[in-house]
Amino acid sequence: MEWSSKSAARAYLDTLQLCNDHKRQYGTWRVQEPGRNEFVSAIAAGMKAKLIVEVTSHVSPSTIALAAAARQSGGRLVCILPESVLEESKEVIRNSGLIDQVEFRTEDPSKLLPYYENIDFFLVDCKDQNYTRLLNLLSVNPTRSIVVANNLLGDKKGLVSYLRGKDEKLAVRSLRHPLGKGMEVTRISKQDDIDKRLGIREENGRKRKKSSWVAKIDEESGEEHIFRVPQVDWFWS
Repeated sequence: MEWSSKSAARAYLDTLQLCNDHKRQYGTWRVQEPGRNEFVSAIAAGMKAKLIVEVTSHVSPSTIALAAAARQSGGRLVCILPESVLEESKEVIRNSGLIDQVEFRTEDPSKLLPYYENIDFFLVDCKDQNYTRLLNLLSVNPTRSIVVANNLLGDKKGLVSYLRGKDEKLAVRSLRHPLGKGMEVTRISKQDDIDKRLGIREENGRKRKKSSWVAKIDEESGEEHIFRVPQVDWFWS
């Protein structure tokens, strides 16, 4: 899977607009740190993730972000949540125009996850005390995949210790990101010999690209807004 900067930028802006539209219409979501959900969406779309899985207690801006990424990558989002919030969650996604990209499941995540193999992108909220058990059940795409943990706070262990033990042939690299509270992004791939064959250099030997700037016209006000889209492909490659 090669990196697509165009898909990443489109997903970033799509998420920005959709989350703002929802907030203006319903005003129900608490304002999160700017760029957090857009960042997640850009990674999933840029890596062309086909199978995206989220375990959550309710539909949130991150769900819209991942669904927007799936629309750009031609993939699908499997959203695992409690049955009690299913109908309202469907309504939010339907009103966002993303219903075709999302498959809702309400079963026990620990029983459901083993049925999904070669997951390209997985997002888990570490507020759920069962997050470590879920990580042990993951079947990620061994060629390239991303696992994102939100709310990894306090003395909670990072993802590396859980994911590295799944297969010694896999290389696991994590980064604590300053966006959000306790966000950790982990990349899983085959060992360094595969990376060398693809012409990929280590992070310290690679020059990071600068962020790009994108202009977007607000359809309602006619105002032009300039957004800085962070360059995230350095972590992918």
